[in-house]
Amino acid sequence: MPETMTQALQMSTLGVEGEGIWLALGTIGMLLGMVYFMAKGWDVQDPEEEEFYVITILIAGIAAASYLSMFFGFGLTEVELVDGTVLDIYWARYADWLFTTPLLLLDIGLLAGASRRDLATLVTIDAFMIVTGLAATLMKIPVARYAFWTISTIAMLFVLYYLVVTVGEAAADADEDTQSTFNVLRNIILVAWAIYPVAWLVGTEGLGLVGLYGETLLFMILDLFAKIGFGFILLRSRAIVGGDSAPTPSAEEATAD
Repeated sequence: MPETMTQALQMSTLGVEGEGIWLALGTIGMLLGMVYFMAKGWDVQDPEEEEFYVITILIAGIAAASYLSMFFGFGLTEVELVDGTVLDIYWARYADWLFTTPLLLLDIGLLAGASRRDLATLVTIDAFMIVTGLAATLMKIPVARYAFWTISTIAMLFVLYYLVVTVGEAAADADEDTQSTFNVLRNIILVAWAIYPVAWLVGTEGLGLVGLYGETLLFMILDLFAKIGFGFILLRSRAIVGGDSAPTPSAEEATAD
């Protein structure tokens, strides 16, 4: 058997051994979320509501493809540090984030009614955050790794600040349902995104306090929470459903009115 074929088969066994179980569960979770979002939005006619469904389905689909590629080992590479240490790096994770995090911000920005300029600023800083995070992961010199991690973390703080202050101001002018949904989704982003750089720091790419098995589990939970949990709350919100889906008042309420 050719050596390349043997290597491919060995890498595909990630689905059976080690952290592959978390990659498999991540794939299944993202696919189930995508199918649920597609089924729920199948008969949606309103263009604005439909836009939220398209974006949210894309988020789940991209994440599912990323997890599937990592499961089969095709989103995995090795980085040899200057001291000879070899790190297994799932670069597909960063490819996922480069597309899905701007889409998440677009979802919440459209919900809040943020301007195109504010959305463009938010997405640009976010992309910078992901690219510098990937640079931190691929650097072979420890000092360079932590330097780029610091830059990426600072960019993340700018994103979160901009989300809370600028996008939050836009949401403050919206109706009560929109404000409530925005606050929940904003808090999901604040909590999940704040954990990502900490997970990197304590994981194999940083201090090595957590092994690849635990690191993959942690990222899988964060991804499902930040993407599928986010989408589930958004698409069930009355803020985007519209008046036709509002609950029908009871007979007593109608009489009182």
